[in-house]
Amino acid sequence: MNNDVRARREERGLSQAGLAEEVGVTRQTINSIERGRYDPSLEPAFRLAGFFECRIEELFDPDLDES
Repeated sequence: MNNDVRARREERGLSQAGLAEEVGVTRQTINSIERGRYDPSLEPAFRLAGFFECRIEELFDPDLDES
């Protein structure tokens, strides 16, 4: 799944640890999400979208056309 977490985090001048603290996850979780190695469950996805004041669909692209 593609996402804009890194770009939005960097726009705000936050470190991965800073964002993790804001949304209640670990820095490793943020790192894994940004690298596309981990797709967050609904709760952290909603927290991230809420923090960035956007809809989940604006933050995460499931890229359903990919085989």
